[in-house]
Amino acid sequence: MVSHTNASPEVQNVLDSIRRIVRGLRISSKMAEKELGISGAQLFVLQKLSQAKRLSVNELAERTLTHQSSVSVVASRLVEQGLVVRFQSEGDARRIELELTAKGHAQLKKIPPTTQENLVIALQKMKVTNLLQLSTLLQSVVAKAGLAQEPASLFFEDEKQRKKTNKIVKKTNKKAQKKA
Repeated sequence: MVSHTNASPEVQNVLDSIRRIVRGLRISSKMAEKELGISGAQLFVLQKLSQAKRLSVNELAERTLTHQSSVSVVASRLVEQGLVVRFQSEGDARRIELELTAKGHAQLKKIPPTTQENLVIALQKMKVTNLLQLSTLLQSVVAKAGLAQEPASLFFEDEKQRKKTNKIVKKTNKKAQKKA
């Protein structure tokens, strides 16, 4: 096993980059909590929801690039706080849609884009070949670090919320495996 003291400069550079990203995400999340009283995950969902009149939970999951159950839990908390409201779809009575309230719009005006939003924008600006290479390499690092089974929930969901989301994701995965 290689000790960290024998690590190459490249390993140091990668770890420093990851640390900077995590630090930026943490600072952005703490700012949202301090300024708005909501988590960074909730702010990111609000930002994505503000980009359309109404979105279903599945559409919101696509826009936040995360699992539907994770977004559902975050959205429920936003509804509880009066920042988002649920509507039954006009076109499909089985579909529930989410929309920002006036209070939700007002909250968004108080804060600049989150680090999460800036990361998404930066990744989208990358050349496809570089993005594919980065994706493959990060998946390999995650697997080799023994983290491949960890759910990819929204950044800095609070602990209770994360545990609830993990249970939902595990149930969903088990159901999908049974169907396969």
